[in-house]
Amino acid sequence: MDQIKKILAPTDFSELSQAGVRYALHLAQALGAEVTIYHVVNYEEITAYREWMEEGAMANSTFRPPQQLLERCRLALDQFLKDHFSDLMPWVKVHKKVELGVPYKNIVEEAKREGADLIVLATHGRTGLSHALLGSVTEKVVRNAPCPVLSIRPQLAASAAQKAA
Repeated sequence: MDQIKKILAPTDFSELSQAGVRYALHLAQALGAEVTIYHVVNYEEITAYREWMEEGAMANSTFRPPQQLLERCRLALDQFLKDHFSDLMPWVKVHKKVELGVPYKNIVEEAKREGADLIVLATHGRTGLSHALLGSVTEKVVRNAPCPVLSIRPQLAASAAQKAA
């Protein structure tokens, strides 16, 4: 088995995704690997942002919504890491990246581009009708990823972190 040197840890900034990022950081620390914390700004977010801006005071000003939204998300990623992972950040080489696109497609492409050895992401654990209707980013990543994917259930990650402490 090849050594894991590069881990891709996608996040949507949710409480759920914290479990995947935390697990990736712990794993990277144990293996001496580096982690790319990766957020994809979904096209749907841009549509909502554009509508909000068009209704507000910025309606007549010149601006580029995707670039502004990307910058806001970069700042949000910095804050997300500071708020939730400051205990691990000094011990792991971390790269941060925010892009525009379709989450599962971008995650797969980023893993290819960066030569990721592993993708670690949290899963909602949905089954049945809600899964069929909503689909699953994790499932689509697993089917298309160029490397192994470790899917973390938040309850399991929390208990593993407690045992490590």
